[in-house]
Amino acid sequence: MPGQNLVEKIAQQFAVGLEPGHVVRALDYLSIRPAYVMTHDNTGAVIPKFNSIGATKLFNPRQVVVTLDHNIQDKSEENLKKYAKIEAFAKKMGADFYPAGRGIGHQIMCEEGYAWPGTLAVASDSHSNMYGGMGCLGTPVVRTDAASLWATGRTWWQVPPVAKVTLTGKLKSGVTGKDVIIVLAGLFKNDEVLNHALELAGDGVAALNIGNRLTIANMSTEWGALAGVFPIDEVTIKSLEQRADFIVQRGLAGVPSDADGNGTHPRMNRKRIAELQANIPRPDSDAAYAVELTLDLSSIQPHVSGPNSVKVMTPVAAIAKKQVKINKAYLMSCVNARVDDIAQAAEVVRGKQVAPGVEFYVAAASSEVQTESEKSGNWQALVEAGAIILPPGCGACIGLGMGTLKEGEVGISATNRNFKGRMGVASAQAYLGSPAVVAASAIAGYISGPEGFTDAPPRGEVKTKQKATVTTGETTILPGFPETLSGGIIFCHQDNLNTDGIYPGKYTYQDDFTAQQQAGVVMENYDPEFGKLVKEGDILAGGFNFGTGSSREQAATALKYRGLLLVLAGSFSETYKRNALNNGYLVIEAPELIRDLKARFGSEKLTVRTNIQATVDFRQSKVEAEGKTYSISPVGPAAQELVLTGGLEEWVKANM
Repeated sequence: MPGQNLVEKIAQQFAVGLEPGHVVRALDYLSIRPAYVMTHDNTGAVIPKFNSIGATKLFNPRQVVVTLDHNIQDKSEENLKKYAKIEAFAKKMGADFYPAGRGIGHQIMCEEGYAWPGTLAVASDSHSNMYGGMGCLGTPVVRTDAASLWATGRTWWQVPPVAKVTLTGKLKSGVTGKDVIIVLAGLFKNDEVLNHALELAGDGVAALNIGNRLTIANMSTEWGALAGVFPIDEVTIKSLEQRADFIVQRGLAGVPSDADGNGTHPRMNRKRIAELQANIPRPDSDAAYAVELTLDLSSIQPHVSGPNSVKVMTPVAAIAKKQVKINKAYLMSCVNARVDDIAQAAEVVRGKQVAPGVEFYVAAASSEVQTESEKSGNWQALVEAGAIILPPGCGACIGLGMGTLKEGEVGISATNRNFKGRMGVASAQAYLGSPAVVAASAIAGYISGPEGFTDAPPRGEVKTKQKATVTTGETTILPGFPETLSGGIIFCHQDNLNTDGIYPGKYTYQDDFTAQQQAGVVMENYDPEFGKLVKEGDILAGGFNFGTGSSREQAATALKYRGLLLVLAGSFSETYKRNALNNGYLVIEAPELIRDLKARFGSEKLTVRTNIQATVDFRQSKVEAEGKTYSISPVGPAAQELVLTGGLEEWVKANM
């Protein structure tokens, strides 16, 4: 067997209840106890879930971090009341709490030492990938998971397939981590890393500072990955040491330093850094990867992505010639509003003025970032150039607060998403670029950037693509869990079948909609004939990226209530997979079976009753259909428990 990669090693460390001798591999289902779980404004939605399962206290108050950052510009009585309720809950429960104005939760997780190298930290937010810039395995969870973690300290996780991204060469002066991730998402745009965890490697990594690494890791989310982890090296250690010293010098720990000059901050201190240095986790030399990509950093020019898509990239040298007029420019968000980012922008605008008709919005990633930028004079340079200052938080990045895009407007932003309608109305156009590109565009009045670059294409390739490693041998079956399940295959060929197709949005907020009613409307938008063809006890076979789109859990429960035993698909949206298992419903990837069904039945009919009987063997981790055997990932005890108890909330009640 091959060795373990870094993601597998960290997952092994934070898994609980493993059988003796079990070596964690990609695609394993695990019960995990992460070092920390962060929730932000959505804490208000997690609290009732926590209460509904009968929990009265946090399993481990030191594991829970609460930050207020998303809607901090909203001073309405309703929002202030919500914030007060969240703060009161956090303080009553003894959780670590950071109020509105302290900064964006992901930045706080890094500044305050929660996102510690070599550990696992989760958040109920998709940009928890950012922690990977520190060498921390950061990955998102949904709100039900957060409630479970509060109550039991645990939730479940399926280790994703792992992609190795090798960076070679060195960035040219004026090229940033934002350009790197824009190029990665635009160059490898055919789902090469969809639902994978990334491990960044290669000689090019050493020349990337922590700011660039955090940016790349953060936007690995937009590239389609579930995590993006950098190696723990001298750059990482030096960053931690500088931060620990800063805390001592500025007195930010709130307590005096000790006699040795070491900070007494509970997480960010020299003693902990020394312990990390003595035991840095690294991937084994013979570790297995599902995909391997390479990118030559020296070939990268400044780029923008868009409009309205992260996977459409254009060299700044090319788009500047078109003089695409802008109305708004944004320097904000968790991805690109740190001290270095603000310094880059300040260097561009110093002594100049924002172009007439352009609004340039600036918000630091945290209050500490703003304070340091003020001390350096960079903040004042932005103000004097005409920037509009907003408080440290999310804001326009997610379509909240001041400065959102209006009808027909064009914006250039250093944020991480430019999805249609996200930063304002759907008719607006949003581009993404580095802080230097955003600042240059604000001054020029059109999309512009550093000069002296060309539109030469970047150099990168997919080196290998192989099947992810699957644990061999028999899987332990818990008492009461079936060893096999058999049913007729009902085939829906559509790839990227979204949650609106599975469960129409018009029913989503009808809270009194019964299980029977959900079953009656399932697949209504995809194929009105589905309900007539499907029978209770069938197995649904779907295409690739099944369940993409919104996070509505009814898209999973409606199939369960219709009597379908389980769903087999080429691949799943990770959010759909979490919602299914959190409701005790099995969804299993069987790509080879789906390819065979596509080849045989084609795409003429949306739904086909195949008259094929399939048997899923959970002990042997295989599916048998028409005399052919297909391997599947083991459905381990962590997943079996969720099915047996009827979902995560019931599991929590049983395990509190």
